[in-house]
Amino acid sequence: MRILVLGSGAREHAIVNSLLSERAGHEITAAPGNAGIAAVVPVIALDPTRAEVVTEYALDNDIELVVIGPEAPLVAGVADALRQRGIAVFGPGKAAAALEGSKTFAKRIMDAAGVPTGKATRAGTLEEALEALDEYGAPYVVKADGLAAGKGVLVTADRDAAATHARFWLQHGAVLVEEFLAGQEVSLFLVSDGHTVVPLSPAQDYKRVFDGDEGPNTGGMGAYSPLPWLPEGFVDEVVETIAVPTIRQLASERTPFIGLLYCGLIITKRGVRVIEFNARFGDPETQVVLPRLVTPLSGLLFAAATGELASQPKPEFSSEVAVTVVLASEGYPEEPITGRAIFGLDAVRDVSIAHAATAIIDGQYIATGGRVLSVVATGRTFAEARLRVYSALDQIALEGGHYRTDIALQVAE
Repeated sequence: MRILVLGSGAREHAIVNSLLSERAGHEITAAPGNAGIAAVVPVIALDPTRAEVVTEYALDNDIELVVIGPEAPLVAGVADALRQRGIAVFGPGKAAAALEGSKTFAKRIMDAAGVPTGKATRAGTLEEALEALDEYGAPYVVKADGLAAGKGVLVTADRDAAATHARFWLQHGAVLVEEFLAGQEVSLFLVSDGHTVVPLSPAQDYKRVFDGDEGPNTGGMGAYSPLPWLPEGFVDEVVETIAVPTIRQLASERTPFIGLLYCGLIITKRGVRVIEFNARFGDPETQVVLPRLVTPLSGLLFAAATGELASQPKPEFSSEVAVTVVLASEGYPEEPITGRAIFGLDAVRDVSIAHAATAIIDGQYIATGGRVLSVVATGRTFAEARLRVYSALDQIALEGGHYRTDIALQVAE
């Protein structure tokens, strides 16, 4: 199959690696990709948010399936343009992608579908935000209403910090002030063709930048899968009470969701609640879910893109566990320092490296962003996978680079 993967991060590298592992002879191209992706498949310097450019390339190169990795092309309507020209695409159209692009839209859909979630107030002014902060009380939860590259959420006991966060994001639109929900967080990916919903294996990611869940929120500093502590029947419950009602509600509004529904969940004393929806594979959870997937990924994605998901067998996963740890640039997430050389990648063993923000300049890998790469390992136990990940990180050098040392620690003890 001729496949085009849009995006340039570790998530897209993990998708490409999963497709390549099928050994099915797929012709895969990534746009724009990164240095790590370019080492395994051809890449093209193409802006993935420009619908007309993506569509023209897909038509000129007889692309049979487009896989949209990041959220920006989805919210820009790239999937709509591709479908209008008869190209199979894994990723929701602009209207359905608002599930991620607008927190207000997502809350409305959840309310209409009867999906359990926390209470929230939309604020368009600072005065409204401050009033909502006082209504809900500490800990305060403030979220940017639109896309924010994983940096729009603040959870704090400091009212002044919450007000400052709200003031900043109000410059870009509205904010949501939400009630604080306490409990274990879970990420669950669900593949949908607009009608049928198929769950993948749950994962847990780590949003805070430092060990012990300290410091500001990030796009994600690590993850592991599966989750041995989940109660029996958890996935079925999420499918029945959250995913299916959401997909049906979107379909009833003539905005079918075709692609990957990311459910960010929390298990509270009152039951499972939705923290957020995303409209694409999550990063870094993709890096630990796909390496465990035994079922060919291409079949799942193409079946979803063509409305044939109901005919697919239930996805199978390896009994092995997976752990990933993100290496970040100095200063991430506030002001990452880029342009520094990365050493030691050729020396690592027993792991895979999913590049996120890398380039090659004069033959040397260079960090070009905040989250630079994900080190991924599988193993029979979490202790074994952690040992492989952190042994590899010991071999990799990036001046000022940092990473968490407690990823999957609680399940390895």
